[in-house]
Amino acid sequence: MDPRIGIFDSGIGGLNIAAAIRQALPSERLLYFGDNAHVPYGERTAEEILGFSTAITEALLGKGCRSIVIACNTASSVALVPLRERFPEVPFVGMEPAVKPAAEHTRSGVVGVLATRATVEGRAMADVVERFGKNVEVIQQACPGLAQRIDGGDLDGPQTEALLRGWIEPMVERGIDALVLGCTHYPLVRPLIEHIAGPGVRVIEPSEAIARRLGQVLAERGLAASAGSEGSLECFTSGLPGRFDAVLKKLDLESVSVRQGVWQADGSLLLA
Repeated sequence: MDPRIGIFDSGIGGLNIAAAIRQALPSERLLYFGDNAHVPYGERTAEEILGFSTAITEALLGKGCRSIVIACNTASSVALVPLRERFPEVPFVGMEPAVKPAAEHTRSGVVGVLATRATVEGRAMADVVERFGKNVEVIQQACPGLAQRIDGGDLDGPQTEALLRGWIEPMVERGIDALVLGCTHYPLVRPLIEHIAGPGVRVIEPSEAIARRLGQVLAERGLAASAGSEGSLECFTSGLPGRFDAVLKKLDLESVSVRQGVWQADGSLLLA
């Protein structure tokens, strides 16, 4: 049987990435874990995030995964390098804010980034801006509480809209014509973001690029599914499985099962 691909996020946001991978690589067997018990990672310490990410990786490897996608910008920023060092035989694909395509396509020379506090303050963001944002103005906006609100199912309510308006409208006034979604939760409110930003602002998120990169990594490592294999997606959450229902429906994945993952007293994760 083909090996599985493990995918994890702090909650439901990474399901966008799982859906993109499912579409691009339909023969692959995917195992998704949303750590809803600890959402949002963006408000956690680096030590906590690394601990969660390490335990999740160990649990996914224990379920037969041979490659891991960190479908969380915050966890990628904090844990990608340490995880690669700890598990050198495992190919990891992480997230980084899509500043490069925003910088390449801007005409105004001003691009915005919405992200968690940990991502905005992290080294990965600074590296991306240094590499790709030298010739443009990059306005970074931390969005405290947004991922948690989305994880709770508020995708278009008045409070979510008020928060987004408070962050996006000042960026628009400063002339952005590209807006990067630097958290995998945020594409779930993309229609609302596009409505607030207006038709003159291109909203950019990396799910398709991550799926393409994963395909390349699997081919390079000889881990791609056998031709003609039937792919699948199985989900676990450390929160309430029912919380996944609305998002799975939104992503046309209603038939996917969601089971309970349980954090143990020793800090390990049990995926039964």
